[in-house]
Amino acid sequence: MNILVLGSGGREHTFAWKMKQSAKCDKLFVAPGNAGTAQIAVNLPISVNDFEAIKTAVLTHEIQMVVVGPEDPLVLGIYDFFQQHDALKDIPVIGPSKAAAQLEGSKEFAKEFMIRHGVPTAKYASFTAETTEQGCEFLASLQPPYVLKADGLAAGKGVLIIDNLEEAQTELRNMLLNAKFGQASNKVVIEEFLSGIELSCFVLTDGKSYKILPTAKDYKRIGEGDTGLNTGGMGAISPVPFATQEFLDKVEEKVVKPTIEGFAKDGLEYKGFVFIGLMKVGEEPYVIEYNVRMGDPETEVVLPRLKSDLVDIFEAIAEEKLSEKKLEIDERSATTVMMVSGGYPEDYEKGKVITGIEMVKDSIVFHAGTTLKNDEILTNGGRVLAVTSYGKDFKEALEKSYQSIEKIHFDKQYFRTDLGFDL
Repeated sequence: MNILVLGSGGREHTFAWKMKQSAKCDKLFVAPGNAGTAQIAVNLPISVNDFEAIKTAVLTHEIQMVVVGPEDPLVLGIYDFFQQHDALKDIPVIGPSKAAAQLEGSKEFAKEFMIRHGVPTAKYASFTAETTEQGCEFLASLQPPYVLKADGLAAGKGVLIIDNLEEAQTELRNMLLNAKFGQASNKVVIEEFLSGIELSCFVLTDGKSYKILPTAKDYKRIGEGDTGLNTGGMGAISPVPFATQEFLDKVEEKVVKPTIEGFAKDGLEYKGFVFIGLMKVGEEPYVIEYNVRMGDPETEVVLPRLKSDLVDIFEAIAEEKLSEKKLEIDERSATTVMMVSGGYPEDYEKGKVITGIEMVKDSIVFHAGTTLKNDEILTNGGRVLAVTSYGKDFKEALEKSYQSIEKIHFDKQYFRTDLGFDL
């Protein structure tokens, strides 16, 4: 079949890489794609949010399945757009409906969903510009540190964790009154801080049944030892060594099952990935957040460990036959290290020439922010490349990734050398 992947990052390159291995995949298109996807698929210069242009491309190229990478088109309702057009409604879209995508599109919606369906999560309250001062009073009632979350989409950067009460109150006013995160912070969710260690759980669902993918842990902060500013993710490790089978059983019983059952109870159309951000507090799982798509860079360690045919699984999701499938998982560990532009996540330059990727033999190099110009690969984003390796454990896999990185060069490149330091 002909398949279209929407997106331009490392996650989408990984999807393309994995689906290209399927005998069921005839022609593969990525919109807009990057220099990595250009090597294995046809890039289409279309924005992920330009639904009319996507419709034209789907009909022109006789696309039979659309796989949505990023959150924006899902929150804007691409699933519903396909359902509403006679020419498109029989083409499966891997991703939830607009209503279900509110789980990521609105932190408040997600919190209400968790409370309603008994999913363990931190205590919280929501505030708007009109109730800013009540929000400041609520902060004073909590123990530090204080967690402030912009309600809407802020590209993974809308969460602040602050130790000082006055600073937290100042930032709350900044978010609500000065639009620190634009429209995303028209409403702010304040929640109690959970002390523990984070991990991510990934679930595939056809709306009725589900399959749990390997766990992963990503590293968000720019600096060594998890210091400095939040980023989209500086690397990831799978599986998570501290997630015992006993703990994972609790995750399934207390989190995954009530979540998937909640979709049905609330009448939310959901065919795709559920990303569940977890905090392990003692031996108990708490949900920090939902995302309605795969994480990035976690995709770059989770999908390489999936031995099963991804196109076959997506077909089963579209036909609501996921329960008939068995996921085969590679026992080896996988790690990915992000190579980023100097200055990221603040100001950085694009257009730097990347050399040496072809020298890498022991790792898979997924392109995140790259573009092609006159046969040269150039940097085109903050996060540039994800270097993924396998190993008997995460330490061996990391060593391979770091050895491979030594062969790659672009001006002002940066990566963290301490991934896994907390495991």
